[in-house]
Amino acid sequence: MTSLRAFTCDDLFRFNNINLDPLTETYGIPFYLQYLAHWPEYFVVAEAPGGELMGYSTAVLTLCVFAVMGKAEGSVAREEWHGHVTALSVAPEFRRLGLAAKLMELLEEISEKKGGFFVDLFVRVSNQVAVNMYKQLGYSVYRTVLEYYSASNGEPDEDAYDMRKALSRDSEKKSIIPLPHPVRPEDIE
Repeated sequence: MTSLRAFTCDDLFRFNNINLDPLTETYGIPFYLQYLAHWPEYFVVAEAPGGELMGYSTAVLTLCVFAVMGKAEGSVAREEWHGHVTALSVAPEFRRLGLAAKLMELLEEISEKKGGFFVDLFVRVSNQVAVNMYKQLGYSVYRTVLEYYSASNGEPDEDAYDMRKALSRDSEKKSIIPLPHPVRPEDIE
């Protein structure tokens, strides 16, 4: 049986099987430690019965099969306080088991408890598998961010979708009304 647990520093040395996916953004150890120190409740891993990490997620809201990493950010006064999914990744051998949906659900619950208006995330426009999964989870495209992802090997930078899901505090769903025009990364608050 898969178990969800808090990410620990030791997991940094165990999650290469998840992080080496070409569509997963990877960061330096100081970045992960910053999230772990500031938003530990948003840093979760899924662990298989044998101890291997299945995935992780982080949000401004690991021998694991998957994990999620995130954080809480924004302004309450402007109704922009929200959970942000920084990373969500599932090891290839554990995909299509509902792990990503479970991690997203957990992140959304944490964001609800923190009084967020919505949860947002950025995803490559070309990653249609992820875009479709997020749509199935109730997310919609709020805006396109031009050249958000840096390319390698001389290819052009890639656009991202900023996808959002309104939480119960945003009863009028104002936070997910799509913007009519794309924005640049420097225009994002």
